[in-house]
Amino acid sequence: MPRTRDGRAAVNRRVAGPLAVLAAVTTALAGCAPGAGTEAEPPVSAPPAATGPRAPEAGPGPTRTPEGTLLVTDFGADTVTFVDPARSGAAADLGSVRVGTAPYGVALDDEGTAWVATAEGVAAVDTRARECTALIPYTTDTGPVATGEYRGGGMGIAVSQDGGRVYVGVNVPGGDGALEVVDTERRKVTETVPVGRRPFDVDVSRDGRHVYATNHDSFDVTVVDTGDWTARRVEVAPYGTKGGLGSWLKPHHTAVRPSDGALLLPFEGERLAVVDPRTGSVRIEGMTANTHQHGVAVGDDGTLYAVGTGPIDPSEDDGPSLTVRRPDRHERVIPLDGPHETVVPSADGRTAYVSGGFTRDGYWNGLSVVDTGSGRVTRLPVGERPLGIALL
Repeated sequence: MPRTRDGRAAVNRRVAGPLAVLAAVTTALAGCAPGAGTEAEPPVSAPPAATGPRAPEAGPGPTRTPEGTLLVTDFGADTVTFVDPARSGAAADLGSVRVGTAPYGVALDDEGTAWVATAEGVAAVDTRARECTALIPYTTDTGPVATGEYRGGGMGIAVSQDGGRVYVGVNVPGGDGALEVVDTERRKVTETVPVGRRPFDVDVSRDGRHVYATNHDSFDVTVVDTGDWTARRVEVAPYGTKGGLGSWLKPHHTAVRPSDGALLLPFEGERLAVVDPRTGSVRIEGMTANTHQHGVAVGDDGTLYAVGTGPIDPSEDDGPSLTVRRPDRHERVIPLDGPHETVVPSADGRTAYVSGGFTRDGYWNGLSVVDTGSGRVTRLPVGERPLGIALL
């Protein structure tokens, strides 16, 4: 999509120092600093705790995080926010934890650790204690730490099935990106694989043998073999590549279909690219939302959820929406109020949570909770430009 450089300001790295002893449940915000919790570097100081109305709930012991809580990345801040969607209005905000500059994607492992891709490194968040336990720096040179749409650093992120590795797509402004592999026990980067430009999304095959980096600005998906770390490029450009960096018609997010491992990439509410990652073949199916699309997720039953961000051309395209597409290709398009970015469905598929952060202008600070049966939408005013979502 077309972009203009907007003079984003660099954010200075925090100054290192001795690790502060924190009273975790009584401070307003827990924090991480680069190198904390890694083998390669000694611990460094955590940022000072903030005060304000968004403090986690205090109590005599560690704060309990209710089952079904959402964790969202605050792309407009340096935090992640815990959200209880069963509550209404501002009461849904359970408090925030500092993780690093401009957090983007988030992935959850089976042990309750959330892994967050920030501009500075990969943050590890203990979702039970609600504290950041490590910030693992990248090995790729991404330039000065910055904020905004084009900032360098982590974007898409995923966890291996056994929880031993985290895969993060690292954006290098003005050049090709990298897939960095984090050893979750050692908490350090152990492999780096070149991928395409601006890896919006990272996904893992169901057997764990391949990782897929969806590269927005190079119209492709990089298929990485987790055995020998070789990589191959699959072009995914159902509208062609005309316009290059100025084109709107690029891939954004990918879902791995449970039934056969195919990669599903929606485009413009008109075309669904179905990619066979083994052969690189791309088949196109029709879609009906007629709107620019970004985030995508798939349920265990194969139902696809695709976020429409709004029109490219207001005279021709429809507004923001959520498409719920059954495996038989029947679609229900549910209108949304304002741009959104990513989506995560509940386990039963009856509810979809859609972030209002949006990578471009027009974002809002909140989530839309969508009843996929009735089409009813409830807005929760939480977070600061919330982008990624994980369901705990």
